[in-house]
Amino acid sequence: MNMNNKLSKLTSALAVSASAFFASQANAGEILDAVRDAGVLRCGVNQSGNAGFSATDSTGRWEGLDVDFCRAVAAAVLSDPEAVEFVPLSGQQRFAALQAGEIDVLSRTTTWTLTRDASLGVLFAGVNFYDGQGFLVRADLGVSEATDLDGAEVCVMTGTTSELNVSDFFRSNDMTFTPIVFESLEEVRSSFFNGRCQVYTADRSSLASVVAVDAENPDDYVILPGAISKEPLGPVVRRGDDDWFTIVRWTLMALIQAEESGVSQANLDEMLSSTNPTVARLLGTSGEMGSLLGLDNEWARRAIAAVGNYGDMYERNIVPIGLERNGMNRLWTDGGLMYPMPIR
Repeated sequence: MNMNNKLSKLTSALAVSASAFFASQANAGEILDAVRDAGVLRCGVNQSGNAGFSATDSTGRWEGLDVDFCRAVAAAVLSDPEAVEFVPLSGQQRFAALQAGEIDVLSRTTTWTLTRDASLGVLFAGVNFYDGQGFLVRADLGVSEATDLDGAEVCVMTGTTSELNVSDFFRSNDMTFTPIVFESLEEVRSSFFNGRCQVYTADRSSLASVVAVDAENPDDYVILPGAISKEPLGPVVRRGDDDWFTIVRWTLMALIQAEESGVSQANLDEMLSSTNPTVARLLGTSGEMGSLLGLDNEWARRAIAAVGNYGDMYERNIVPIGLERNGMNRLWTDGGLMYPMPIR
């Protein structure tokens, strides 16, 4: 057999192998099958409510950045953003519920860490909010920075990364503190506002939520400047179903890409005629991106129609709790860290 024939056979074999691979990738995974059979996406959210991220409004309807993400996934896979069952979970319950298959995706201000990624049987699909842990105090305490808190009584919620971070911070600064630990967000909030502790520590986004919702007079409280940790928050799925993980990850990427490409809920119909290759692939007017996920080619279009792009979600949910969009949560093209992987 000459070299040309060998190369020809090798090329044909590789083509068949690649074709089989991509065909297998297009098959629906077990979780996607279950979600479709049930006709509903089960989404784990914050049990006590976290304004801006996952909380109920006056009518009992769930809203927030994390809630919007679940509606986007439901729109992508079920063609219905309202086909979501929101499952309230505490910090301690959330991973067990995900591991046990009680929810399909956890979208509940959860920090991506090595320990969680490597030992809990879960996978983080990406980051939807870059946060950092901070300290909330009464303005009349006269404290201007975190290093002034030596000897303070600090309220913190158990089952969160905040417990370890606050201990590390005080120890590394040769300071002492008395931790007052609670299992639920409601207990922490009420204890802080009732004076049980001088300081409340949590992610800065959570502190802003607490002040916006629970403080009788927000001006009486101060979130101290700076952050003592990195808290990249994002949606989580359980290990063992790569197809489902890929769908959840790329739904997040699609929402960020939509903002980068100027595609919004308001101009979606107009953008369907765009000749920009990235926009065309995103909206399914070109290419076969959806089939690679086991979905149709309009999956991302439905997600954007349901909740808008990432910027739309941020403006609707996060800005009202007092967190203007600056720093890390801006797009990478605007000095931030929000960077969608290429849809191609």
